[in-house]
Amino acid sequence: MEKLIDPEKGRALLRLLEESSRIVLTCHVRPDGDAIGSTLGLWHLLRSLGKEPTVVIPDKAPGYLQFLPGFKEIAVYTRHDPFCRKVVEEADLIICCDFNIPSRQDELAPLIQGASCRKVMIDHHQEPGHFADLEISYPDMSSTCELVFRLIASMGLFGEVDLDCATCLLTGIITDTRNFNVNINHNDIYEILMRLLELGVDKKHIVKEVMETKSLDALRLEAYAIASRMEVFPDHKASLITLSKEDLDAYNYQKGDTEGLVNKPLEVKGIVYSIFMREDGDGVKISARSINDFPVSAICKDLYGGGGHLQASGAEFDGSLEECRRILVDAMGDYDKYLKNEKKDR
Repeated sequence: MEKLIDPEKGRALLRLLEESSRIVLTCHVRPDGDAIGSTLGLWHLLRSLGKEPTVVIPDKAPGYLQFLPGFKEIAVYTRHDPFCRKVVEEADLIICCDFNIPSRQDELAPLIQGASCRKVMIDHHQEPGHFADLEISYPDMSSTCELVFRLIASMGLFGEVDLDCATCLLTGIITDTRNFNVNINHNDIYEILMRLLELGVDKKHIVKEVMETKSLDALRLEAYAIASRMEVFPDHKASLITLSKEDLDAYNYQKGDTEGLVNKPLEVKGIVYSIFMREDGDGVKISARSINDFPVSAICKDLYGGGGHLQASGAEFDGSLEECRRILVDAMGDYDKYLKNEKKDR
């Protein structure tokens, strides 16, 4: 396996772990498979080292991740405020997984940032915000879970990785690579897969749980979104799906029900990038995915102040769904320059 981790980073993290006992692991708001996989993966590792770790997340994780070992031990800030405050205030180390700036934690951010203990950031997103005492940022990694695996190996702790830890880490890798189909910059990720499988991880079960299982309402919502709420813009090789609160209510929307919906239009020949907008409270949640190195991160950053990875990005918009849609549609032509190779090929 390639040695991509700065050895000093690994040594610095190992020293912090050795010096700490009460460790809080946390992630971004609206956590996905990589956020939960990386925090729980480290939780299992730290328990094997005799530490007292606690996973504290900003809000409820999607139900499709309930199969992960340790899921029931997660403390949710929006539900267990007093407990979360207590463990954060008593922590001697906080490890921030899968987010690059404090605002990605929403209402939990002030508590985490206000803690007096040392902090570590382990993340794979672009433009880290430099808020931690130890910053471990590798945007070329497919996922934070890949980064965590490499860190564990760098620290010489692979022997402490058990089946539960391995299951959590592989889940994050699978969700962020769409089962090893995108975001892979290092071919030795398949060696990581092999090492995790050797520990007994059931890859088929993970794929079934996170990518192939939906509730009946979620399936019907997806069908409605594609049939009635998907727009295609052939001149821009783009697709847009918008779902209003009324749409969501009509199909009894639950957290996680639209997971993966943004990827569906990319199955259509000729579509290079896909944008999904979901009305949420007084604003709009935006997800963007692409193929062929089209920079949806530029769209999210330029138009909505968001960001992420080149081909997988997101943002939030403080306004109406209609206004959010109009901003994108009006600006699509500005990004046609990234399609020049596509236009030559078609």
